[in-house]
Amino acid sequence: MATAPGRTRVSARRRRIVARAGFVALRPQEWVKNAVVLAPLLFSGKIDGTTIVHALLAFAAFCAVSSAGYLVNDIRDVELDRRHAFKRFRPIAAGELPIRLAYAMAALLAAVGLGLAFASNAKTAGLLAAYGALTAAYSYHLKQVVIVDVMAIAGCFLIRVVAGSAAIDVHASRWLLVCTGFAALFLGFTKRRQEAMLEAESARGTRPVLEHYSLPFLDQMVAMVTAGTVISYTIYATTSPIAGSNMLATVPMVVYGLFRYLYLIYHREDPRSTATLITRDVGIRWAAVAWVVAAALVVYTH
Repeated sequence: MATAPGRTRVSARRRRIVARAGFVALRPQEWVKNAVVLAPLLFSGKIDGTTIVHALLAFAAFCAVSSAGYLVNDIRDVELDRRHAFKRFRPIAAGELPIRLAYAMAALLAAVGLGLAFASNAKTAGLLAAYGALTAAYSYHLKQVVIVDVMAIAGCFLIRVVAGSAAIDVHASRWLLVCTGFAALFLGFTKRRQEAMLEAESARGTRPVLEHYSLPFLDQMVAMVTAGTVISYTIYATTSPIAGSNMLATVPMVVYGLFRYLYLIYHREDPRSTATLITRDVGIRWAAVAWVVAAALVVYTH
């Protein structure tokens, strides 16, 4: 029996909608967070064809597994997201991406990610598995535990840096890890402050853990981790195993980037996501570019 042309057009349109929803649900804009996997490559002083390939494999692996984590998280939070002013437009919450298909996509992405990591080396794959386990623990429980929720986010960033080091077979500086941890806590607590502000305005109860956070407490945490980030990076910059104290030239970019981020959060009360602020704000974007250029010049021309 021939299929009616109208029905065929509706079916094709539905497939396009689902395909687009599936891509959006992967949150590709959030992949910028996985750029920290490439930090060890920048600071290693040993860029060549092999290390670049291994670093990019690790980066792609973390992008795949992080997207799998976003899918699982959105499935878990579907009812809460539907009450949120912005998250209700996410593909799963909006009903554009079927939950069963989202689960299948998550499983496929996890498998692809592990395959890419193994193509680099087994240690990178093991660290990626640990990242996936921590992400799952966050989605299922840890994000409901005050303070631990933000520490879990920081742990995910630390694993990324260690995995990036393992992929190119270098040792990550202890102070680089300390600085990464503080920077991740900075992003985590500023994000909670944004959410607390939105929650106070909407009173919809879309993130239960916010009941345990107050704005004065979050302000204290942000102040502490901002200071910790600046101090730990400055110490790293004076003791860089490759460039020594020459890395101090990159400190102004880091300080400006942090201050610009705080300006957007506090003065402009910008509600956009971390990834959007980092990639769309002109000031932060140029600070990041200047930091990469300065760091590369210091490491490879000292």
